[in-house]
Order: sequence, then structure tokens, then C-alpha cells
Amino acid sequence: MKRMKILIVLTVTLSSISMAEIKAAYLAGGCFWCTEADMEKVPGVIDVISGYSGGNVESPTYDQVSSGSTGHMESIRVEYDSDKISYSQLLYRFLKVIDPTDNEGQFVDRGYQYSPAIFYQSSNEEDIAKKVLKQIQKDGGFTDIKVKLLPINKFYVAEKYHQDYYKKNPVRYEYYRYRSGRDQFLEKVWGKKQ
Repeated sequence: MKRMKILIVLTVTLSSISMAEIKAAYLAGGCFWCTEADMEKVPGVIDVISGYSGGNVESPTYDQVSSGSTGHMESIRVEYDSDKISYSQLLYRFLKVIDPTDNEGQFVDRGYQYSPAIFYQSSNEEDIAKKVLKQIQKDGGFTDIKVKLLPINKFYVAEKYHQDYYKKNPVRYEYYRYRSGRDQFLEKVWGKKQ
């Protein structure tokens, strides 16, 4: 009888998961270790993958991208359940974990490869992103927003050692994050941890 109940619960759970509409958003906000860690904590987010977007070099490596010679930005692919979080809510949460006023990098990481961007997949996503950028400007009291809006061309998955870096190397990650100035900026603008 107990096995039957477990089987029924498992079947219902799997059915509801398969009916959910899983979507992907492509975002750049500086060091992908940090944006991946922050976005994985958002309710409705299923997975976050670190990678590279926006450039013209096929299958770039970390060394190539960090050199600034590829036109790519460190970026993330956020897979989310659109029944639990909308695209606009996801973008708003993302914009609260970056500095949307700095287009020359993010915090300690400088250069185009660390600049913030929202990569849209349709004109509807572009329109939503524009509205969310206006809202974050108002809510954050920012005079100017410098997040790029770009069509997604291709997303290249970063090397395995970059995936879930904050889980694999928690001490190094926390040291880097603290020294980057990210959390200090976010606390100053938005208050304690998001």
C-alpha cells in the first residue's frame, strides 16, 4: 500500500513537471560565477549554465574570451519554469544582482567581455526587457542604464570547471566575490541580501 502511494505521488509530480513550460533566458552581468550563483537561487529557476555569447568566434575558450579579443561576453543561460516566474520577473531579479549603470565591465572585472547585456530571442522579449530596464532605473534611482539589448545569436557553454563554480570551490568563490565589490554595491543600492 505504501509503495502504491509513493508511485502515485511520483507519477503526479512527474506529470506536473512535464506540463510546465521550460524557457531559457540569456544574460550577461560580469563574472558568470556570480550571476550563475545568484540566479540559481531564484524561485522558478531550474538551471543556470555559464557560457559565452555575443561574439564572432566559434566555440571560444575562457582564455580567448577573457582576453577581450572575441567580442563575446561571459554570460549565462537561465532555464526557468514560466508558470512560476515570468520573463519580466526573471529580468528584474537579474538586474538587481548586477550594476546596470556600468557598461565597461562589472565591479573588479573590466572590459567588454564583462559588460552587462540582455540577449533577447524575439521582439516580444526585447519589448519586455525595455520595460523592465525602465522600471529598474526608477526603482534603483539610477540616472542612466547601460545594459545592452542584443539579439541572441549563439550561446557557447563554458568549460566544465566553470559550471557551478560557487559549489565546487566555495572558499575561492566567496573570496573572489567579496573582493570584487559586488555585494557591497548591491547592499548600498538595494539593502541587505536579495
